Amino acid sequence: MGFVELFLVAVGLSMDAFAVSVCKGLCMKRLDVRQALVIALFFGGFQALMPLVGWALGTQFEQYITPVDHWIAFVLLAFIGGKMLWDAFRDGEEELSCPADGKLDLRELVMLSVATSIDALAVGITFAFLRVDIVSSVALIGATTFVLALAGVAVGHRFGARYEKPATIVGGIVLVLIGTKILLEHLGLIAF
Repeated sequence: MGFVELFLVAVGLSMDAFAVSVCKGLCMKRLDVRQALVIALFFGGFQALMPLVGWALGTQFEQYITPVDHWIAFVLLAFIGGKMLWDAFRDGEEELSCPADGKLDLRELVMLSVATSIDALAVGITFAFLRVDIVSSVALIGATTFVLALAGVAVGHRFGARYEKPATIVGGIVLVLIGTKILLEHLGLIAF
């Protein structure tokens, strides 16, 4: 596998993280560079870690992981997206899924990172079959995802500061749709 192919794989794997980063940026009233870096580090780190884990597992557990990876991603993304929608439509002055204090919910960030990188686990298993140089591969995947997630936070912030409730609704719908897309692709009902 050449550099161009590997880079395209990295970009493809990072698109879900980019979309979720846009949603996280929507919650920022002002762009917080430290939070944006933390978000990008989580997504980039998990996108690098998952192929490494997949590569380490190799063919031993492929039959157990591949059949359920799409269900895990779907459930996590649908749950978080559904929570965002619930918070946005709930009556009263209660806070939306965007925290009023501006702090990151690290538990949610871990769930999002796992959900958006679960497909990279299967890619890592494939890397074991192809005898790809795993160190340079995971470095490229992690770096690409880091950069795109950082850009996603900035894009989300730019458009979300003025429209918090609609942005939360859009963010929730996007997460549910990403989870549904992953599920439908793996079930063979759609192909992108």
